[in-house]
Amino acid sequence: MKIEGRTFVVSGGASGLGQACVEDICRYGGNVAVLDLNEEHGIAVVQGVPQPGTAKFFVCDVLDTGSITAAVNGTLEWIQQTGKPLGGVIPAAGVGNPATILDRDGNAFDLDSFDFVININLRGTIDLVRQCLVHLAKTEPVGDDNERGVVVMVASCAAFDGQKGQVAYAASKGAVAAMTLPMTRDLARYGIRCLTIAPGVFESRMTAMMSKKVMSSLQSVMEFPRRAGKPQEFAQLVRQAIENPMLNGTVLRLDGGLRMPSKI
Repeated sequence: MKIEGRTFVVSGGASGLGQACVEDICRYGGNVAVLDLNEEHGIAVVQGVPQPGTAKFFVCDVLDTGSITAAVNGTLEWIQQTGKPLGGVIPAAGVGNPATILDRDGNAFDLDSFDFVININLRGTIDLVRQCLVHLAKTEPVGDDNERGVVVMVASCAAFDGQKGQVAYAASKGAVAAMTLPMTRDLARYGIRCLTIAPGVFESRMTAMMSKKVMSSLQSVMEFPRRAGKPQEFAQLVRQAIENPMLNGTVLRLDGGLRMPSKI
């Protein structure tokens, strides 16, 4: 799938890994519908893309099906204006919200907090993907493989070695990883690929909130390079996921060999 001349939907596109994907896709000739709750940041991202006019912001709350529907419909209207058909979706919106299942006093964590993480990271992902797929499956297939597009989901290394306090986060990201292959098999008949990237520690709003002590401890258990990944490095792999037709049905760890310890 060529990025040039296609439109991609990116949730969580106003910051971090999502923003890096927006900028990279626009740099390589694609259009991007930037979905996010933060209107101020979203507009700033749209105004700052390498090619003016290649990104458009849509307010979207992935907890709200109706909000997603409105953003997808807005994207379709924009596509009619630009003539650049839908090429894929990258659901990058996500939250952490750490909590141990029992606190120091032996009290169970709040189920509302668990639901919040699951609903954004998992339900929000599948809701956006399913709504985009309805339209992606109706696009004209292109190339020798008759491909229609690609879904690039975002998991985490926590899906495989979640730390203390990451029950909700690991559950949500593990589910995203687990549904990659069945989704791939569901979509094969339509010429749509599906894969997931599981990043390790990357520069983002989440890591920006970490203390220097915590970040230093994380770096001490990294293999190489011993640093947080750069958002542009994540976006680079997303670009490969879009462009390389043999990347399908798999979860790609992007973590420099990091394996998370039980706790820091």
